[in-house]
Amino acid sequence: MAANRARGQRAGLTRQTVLEAAVRLVDREGMKALSMRRLGAELGVEAMTLYHHVPSKSALLDGMIEQVVAEAVPPEFGAATWREDLRAYAHALMAALAAHPHAVPLLLSRPALTPRNLRTMDAVVRMLHEAGFPLPRTLDILYSLTGFVVGHAAGQAGGVDGAGSLASLDPDAYPMLVRAARAAGGDAGEARFEYALDALLSGFEASRGRT
Repeated sequence: MAANRARGQRAGLTRQTVLEAAVRLVDREGMKALSMRRLGAELGVEAMTLYHHVPSKSALLDGMIEQVVAEAVPPEFGAATWREDLRAYAHALMAALAAHPHAVPLLLSRPALTPRNLRTMDAVVRMLHEAGFPLPRTLDILYSLTGFVVGHAAGQAGGVDGAGSLASLDPDAYPMLVRAARAAGGDAGEARFEYALDALLSGFEASRGRT
C-alpha cells in the first residue's frame, strides 16, 4: 500500500485530478468504458492507487456528478433577483449537461449528496427563503427546476426529437399533431425549453408567500 501511495503522490494525483480524468474518459467513450482499472491506466497508475483519493466506485460516480454540477453554479446566489438566479442556474446546468451528455444518466440514477453539492443546494434554499418563499416550498422549487432541466437534457442526449418525429406521421390519421409539429419546426428544443422554464418560474412566483 505504501508503494501505491508513493506512486500516486509522484503522479501528482488528487481527488480533483481523478474526478476530472473520469469525466474526460466518459465524455470520450461513454459510461461503459469507466472502470477503476481503465481510469488508473488513463492516469498512469495502478487501479488500487485511486482508492487513496476516491474510496469506492460509488464515491467516484458521486464525485463525477459533483464535477458536472459545479460547472453550473453561479458565483453567488442572491446577487440578482430570485428569478434571474434560477434562470441563470437552469441555463448553466443545461449547458453543463449538454457538454457531458454521457453523464446525464448518472444524475437520473443517484442523488450524489456530496458536501459540495449540498452547499449549492443550501445556497439555493437560502436565496429562495430570503426572497419570501416558505422553507418547504424552497425544496419543491429546487427539485422541480432540477428535474425539469435534467429531464430535458436526457431527451437531448438521447436524440429525442418529439416534434420532428411527429411531423413525419400520417397527417390523415393525426392531423392536429402533425400540424402542430410542423408549425413548431424541426429544431424547437431550445424554444420549448424557454417556454417551459418561463412557465415554471411564473408558477413559482404565483405561489410565493403561500404556505
